[in-house]
Amino acid sequence: MDHLPIFCQLQGRDCLLVGGGDVAERKARLLLDAGARLTVNALAFSPQFQVWAQEQMLTLVHGNFDETLLDTCWLAIAATDDDAVNQQVSAAAEARRIFCNVVDAPRQASFIMPSIIDRSPLMVAVSSGGTSPVLARLLREKLESVLPQHLGQVASYAGKLRQRVKSAFATIGERRRFWEKFFVNDRLAQSLANQDIAAVERITETLLSEPLDHRGEVVLVGAGPGDAGLLTLKGLQQIQQADVVVYDRLVSDEIMNLVRRDADRVFVGKRAGYHCVPQEEINQILLREAQRGKRVVRLKGGDPFIFGRGGEELETLCHAGIPFSVVPGITAASGCSAYSGIPLTHRDYAQSVRLVTGHLKTGGELDWENLAAEKQTLVFYMGLNQATNIQHNLVAFGMSGDMPVALVENGTAVKQRVVAGTLSQLSELAQQVESPALIIVGRVVALRDKLNWFSSH
Repeated sequence: MDHLPIFCQLQGRDCLLVGGGDVAERKARLLLDAGARLTVNALAFSPQFQVWAQEQMLTLVHGNFDETLLDTCWLAIAATDDDAVNQQVSAAAEARRIFCNVVDAPRQASFIMPSIIDRSPLMVAVSSGGTSPVLARLLREKLESVLPQHLGQVASYAGKLRQRVKSAFATIGERRRFWEKFFVNDRLAQSLANQDIAAVERITETLLSEPLDHRGEVVLVGAGPGDAGLLTLKGLQQIQQADVVVYDRLVSDEIMNLVRRDADRVFVGKRAGYHCVPQEEINQILLREAQRGKRVVRLKGGDPFIFGRGGEELETLCHAGIPFSVVPGITAASGCSAYSGIPLTHRDYAQSVRLVTGHLKTGGELDWENLAAEKQTLVFYMGLNQATNIQHNLVAFGMSGDMPVALVENGTAVKQRVVAGTLSQLSELAQQVESPALIIVGRVVALRDKLNWFSSH
């Protein structure tokens, strides 16, 4: 181990920062956030230092480095653009046995500054020992994405509950299981963030009173249109906390690779050689796993509330008293259009957009007269098999046969393919495309020639 990781308590303790530029300013922010009593010594100071001094947040000492400033210090940082001065600060601190960080010179420093993730009181520090600061930053960014913003408030609240939990649960195993449920309770985190004291108390009492094995819940998560980079941060956090993930065929392999490794995976979609699991059976899978005390994520392509039948699944849970929450996702219309260079709205061509399902219940019919109106964009989900019907009805109700159309296959994925033409060709174009695909109809499709940025197809 090249360095011993420690967290210093600097509240109200003297620290010295030598340097008054941009780099020193970044170090000063960290020290001030830690509550240090900060003195800054430099030949010149940035405007921010002047503001801090006026607000009496720190003390400025103008002039050359003065060793005596170290006499009362617990810690020092050398952050000038003069290597000789930085070395002088380091040597003076070393002589006094004061830990000193030297910016951009880790070998001269007695301590190094890590990349920090602040979820106070929870703190995470990442360091490469000064050898690869960019790598440390990248790792910090990845960790930032999976640690909820409200985690610190949850951690603080947990500290206040320790004695109650100890009294409520006799064994270490029971306490561990309680805390596992506690720290992934989204409603509690949200209530703490909103300072909703009544909700916090109600959720806490429920957690403490219910049997540990009966605390299952379901989180409905929108996985987006395919590109794993379009999964939301909250969606990523949920799939990495899940005990069970129930997913369909529209969820990409890249996103499934982000799921917690030891989570059970239940596939309920339709693929060659497999029958689609009926919706009622999916509802029962979610209910059964939650009743076993599992944290279940129902992972659906796109957004679960836009032609995703998410509402039907949640109704079953609601009737059974199973707690649930929803994490929206980027819907296919938004993702596919953006990755195809087709804006859904445009001041010159479309003042509204309609999302339409091509998969109606038996006997259902669309409002073709309004769909054929001018100055709008139509996006048909699950409409590939209905392409001939869509073409016929739109033309019959007055839409021009030369209206631009685009069919987007595997939208946002690396294998995305876009087939474009006119409404009069829609039936023929649909024969060239495979599911999953989206149909976009409107004048905005013509902008693709200028705005396509993602692929040549």
